[in-house]
Amino acid sequence: MAHHGSTDTIAETAYRRIEDMIVRRELPPGSMISENQLADELGCGRTPIREALQRLRLEGFVEIHPRRGVLVSPIDVRRQLELLEVRRALDTRVASLAAARATGAERTEMRRLAAEMKDAARHRDTIRYLAANRAVHGIKAAATRNGVMETMLAAINGLSRRFWYSYVEDTDAFREAAELHSAILIAIADGDAAAAVLAADALLDFLERLTRAAIEPKG
Repeated sequence: MAHHGSTDTIAETAYRRIEDMIVRRELPPGSMISENQLADELGCGRTPIREALQRLRLEGFVEIHPRRGVLVSPIDVRRQLELLEVRRALDTRVASLAAARATGAERTEMRRLAAEMKDAARHRDTIRYLAANRAVHGIKAAATRNGVMETMLAAINGLSRRFWYSYVEDTDAFREAAELHSAILIAIADGDAAAAVLAADALLDFLERLTRAAIEPKG
């Protein structure tokens, strides 16, 4: 049993590392992925790499082509609008449930993450901001005490992070996004479900504006 647990942990670590490499464009859209190279770089065997890549395929990060290999999927901006429709329904429910169900420790951590996001945005530290962003989505989902919702959100938020990283460097949106995320976290930490839902809607409005701006032809 210990061996299986260890394998699962390695596969999970490989999944997170490869997802981060795709999100940060260390593995850019349209590039081919070498299982052997990833195994060497991440210091693990090919089995956890394959498990991670299969999971990333299901989430839309990669395409697996027999005989050709693994291709990093292109970023589809229009698909982001579809994701945002799903996110709006889920994120507002998450905000409401988390405000009611979060533990005292989670509420304390949410306040810390709110400050962390704003500080990372102030310094335009993309890597630090994305790490905080992942933690924010994770803690909000965990606070719902709903495992199905938590699993669904993990995939959706990963794809959203990828879009964000690709386009945020061409905008001055860091601070606005950080303020909006922080407002959600503080409302949840305060146990104010109504305010948390309003803040979640405001964030989704902002993300939709950002997405539509990426689609519109530049003048």
